[in-house]
Amino acid sequence: MKANETKIIQFLEQYKTQFVIPVYQRNYDWSIPQCEQLLNDILDIGNNDNINTHFIGGIVFIHDDLHTVATVRELTIIDGQQRLTTITLVYLAIYHLAKKLGIEETANEILNTYIVNQYVKQDEQKVKLKLTSDNDGALKYLIRGDRTEEITSYSKIIDNFNYFEKNIIEDNYKVVLKGLEKLIFVEISLERGKDDPQRIFESLNSTGLDLSQADLIRNYILMDLNLDEQQRVYQDYWLIIENLARDEVKNISKVSDFIRDYLTLIHKNISNKSKVYEEFKNKYPDKVNLEEVLKTIKRFAKYYNKLINPKNEKDTDIRKDLEYINRLEINVAYPFLMQVYFDFEETIIDKHTFIQILLVVQSFVWRRFIIGLSTNSLNKIFMNLYEKIDTNNYLFSLQKALLQKKGSQRFPNNKEVLDALKFKDVYNIKSKNRTYLLEKLEYYQNFEPVILDNKITIEHIFPQNPDPQWLKDLGKEEFDDIKNNYLHTLANLTLSGVNAQLKNKSFLEKRDLKDYGYKHSNLNLNKYLEDLDKWDKSEIQKRFNDLAKNFLKIWCYPDIDINDKETEEVNIFDADEPKGKKLEYAIFCDEKLQIKEVAKLYAEVFKKLFEQNSEIFFNSDLGQKIILKDEKNKNSLRQSVPISNNFYIEGNLDSNSKFEKIKYALKLFDLEEELIIKYAK
Repeated sequence: MKANETKIIQFLEQYKTQFVIPVYQRNYDWSIPQCEQLLNDILDIGNNDNINTHFIGGIVFIHDDLHTVATVRELTIIDGQQRLTTITLVYLAIYHLAKKLGIEETANEILNTYIVNQYVKQDEQKVKLKLTSDNDGALKYLIRGDRTEEITSYSKIIDNFNYFEKNIIEDNYKVVLKGLEKLIFVEISLERGKDDPQRIFESLNSTGLDLSQADLIRNYILMDLNLDEQQRVYQDYWLIIENLARDEVKNISKVSDFIRDYLTLIHKNISNKSKVYEEFKNKYPDKVNLEEVLKTIKRFAKYYNKLINPKNEKDTDIRKDLEYINRLEINVAYPFLMQVYFDFEETIIDKHTFIQILLVVQSFVWRRFIIGLSTNSLNKIFMNLYEKIDTNNYLFSLQKALLQKKGSQRFPNNKEVLDALKFKDVYNIKSKNRTYLLEKLEYYQNFEPVILDNKITIEHIFPQNPDPQWLKDLGKEEFDDIKNNYLHTLANLTLSGVNAQLKNKSFLEKRDLKDYGYKHSNLNLNKYLEDLDKWDKSEIQKRFNDLAKNFLKIWCYPDIDINDKETEEVNIFDADEPKGKKLEYAIFCDEKLQIKEVAKLYAEVFKKLFEQNSEIFFNSDLGQKIILKDEKNKNSLRQSVPISNNFYIEGNLDSNSKFEKIKYALKLFDLEEELIIKYAK
């Protein structure tokens, strides 16, 4: 590796040299504010004779990356693309200005010194800066300067050039040229075989470059390949993955999220969002077989694309439930559902089974939401769920696996769901969840459904700001009871396309209002209200019971027989008392521990907690709870259990007490969901 302080003009004017931006680099993404800042800096130093140089950072390149073609030397830029591209646009704006002003000598000097290799005939080597894909075409378009020609794809290259063209004018272009001559940078030249470009790239990222986990993974896959192989692998695999793993509505790349879900599916480990690249690199250290891995990743990207963009699923029945899952943001189920999609495509399951699985997932997650169970455990539930699938009895094995979950991981039964739903405020939840609930109820067994668009809104039957007639009709006690306890509950909500007309009117006015009342509504949810003469607490209860019947049919609790005595994995907080029991194994922070005795689990958990953060043992009452002693005082313990080289805890406790102390520690460490146990049968 060689590092030199160099003027930017000396770097750009190199004879028969092409600066190649490899396909693994992220896109050129400087916007107008960065361009404005650069131009202001150039003008400031150009106007100040007391400033001789101005530092603009570094440019890192590999100088032996490919064979020489037509004597043109190719330098592969691995850092500095944004500055190099933007400065080229500055020179290009001055070139066109000089042409416009008739200053041909200046125009030709800029063109042949900084923009093109003058004596190179091959088109691919002619332009000094070789950008990726659409940006390369945009740069060549700007060099030609034929504004009658249309460019079909968007590029920030065009936007930024237009900014410079507008702001570099006859009055200041000489100052800009003078400022450009003062720009210096650190030129870092790498040689393959002697230097490690990947390690340097990672180091640059760690010091503040805003690179996504996907950027780093793309770089890891492509950097060591020669340019021909880079282009092939990029086109055949990575570009396809990037296009598939994109939220097409929001136009946001989801590649990092997709790779995280893929790793979760394949390796049964949930990576921290900021550690996906490290996880990928650790899982695939051997780049020799990486192309085979990319083939699999590309295939699963097809399924991921339909999960995040349901409109791309051609089957209308499947698409409908994918849209519901997408709307509910059940992202934690994506690793599991990608594998289910794979099995569907491989005809391991048919369409009916696939849809039933999508319905079970919705029911499981939605019921948990209704009763207020934590979502923290869902990612681990779905991470390991496919291991429970019997492909010969697919749906049953899925239902069985979910029904065997206990405690905070459980599949809520009918009674607890209805008990919670009766008084749950479902109006002030996320609007998409609220709409999901009422939409599914509206469409249930409705053979002539009204299309629910933006004109259909939530209607409170008993209004939020009721007309005084409500108080007269109900009496104060019942009026207050409904307002305080039932206002935002399911039974008091419906849908309406004429909310503005109904407003706060009395119930009978709402029912009978000409053209607008409940009697005239085409919505299924309002059919129940057509013939009612009042809306009081008893009618609210009756309507709830009516809606509850449909709720239980839409979000079904699996009607299957399972052996409840069969031992399953369970969170320690939901486990039965351990007294007199043996363990089959435990899973702590995603690490499987082959431990049979509670005593060994006790020792192992506290060892790992001490390694993770020993300060909590001393800065809280945890040390007192578990009777923590150092080496000198360990003999005061009745049974010393080592948790580090120098510290010991009391081990002379019954199994129930050990569990209680473990749970106390897990709460302090905010790791309540991280210890799973399985009792031996």
